[in-house]
Amino acid sequence: MTIRTFSTLVTRLAPSVPGCPQPVIEQYVRDAAIEVCERTLAWRYEQPSIRLTPGAYEYPYNNPSQSEVHAVMTATVNRQPLDPVTLEQLYAKYPGWPDYTVDQRATPRLICQLDPDNFVIAPLPDSAEPYDLRMIVALKPLRDSSGMDKTVFDDLETVIMHGALQHLLVMPNKNWSDRELAAYHSKQYLSKTNERRARASLGNARASVSVQMRPLA
Repeated sequence: MTIRTFSTLVTRLAPSVPGCPQPVIEQYVRDAAIEVCERTLAWRYEQPSIRLTPGAYEYPYNNPSQSEVHAVMTATVNRQPLDPVTLEQLYAKYPGWPDYTVDQRATPRLICQLDPDNFVIAPLPDSAEPYDLRMIVALKPLRDSSGMDKTVFDDLETVIMHGALQHLLVMPNKNWSDRELAAYHSKQYLSKTNERRARASLGNARASVSVQMRPLA
């Protein structure tokens, strides 16, 4: 994975906020990138397969450096889908979880994000067969990251720019402050964020529409 740094966007934003220090612009670019990734779920990543351990329910994510997991998109164990649930839903389904009793172990059915670094599964895996877990997750940059995946950054660049400018332009008592322009970027940000979220959810494929005549009964 090629990393593109947030500083590469500074030169494009600087003319809109004359006099704003480069580190401040870079900070707001990072903040906007995190928010855009959270809202659009556009940064998708397929993790390497994880071999589950019998009786173990908590596992760390294996995502790229400078990133953390925001959401689990899909997960399978031995090609069978797992249901992503909240921790409350997991306990509702398995009130005694995590139950270490050997005869309560079984094929995992649920997956839940415990925190940005770890996930849990239920029920605890048994030893009837090897269990290989595969998942696709939605990532976002860390708060102290210097960049993110170049392909995703390139695609979201315009959205991130609007996101950064809507906040930079309302900073109080600055030479570059412009609330009217900030409102414009805010509207653009909202519109383009919604469009990117729809694109990430539905995909970019488009099919032609055809009509087939049916004979009358």
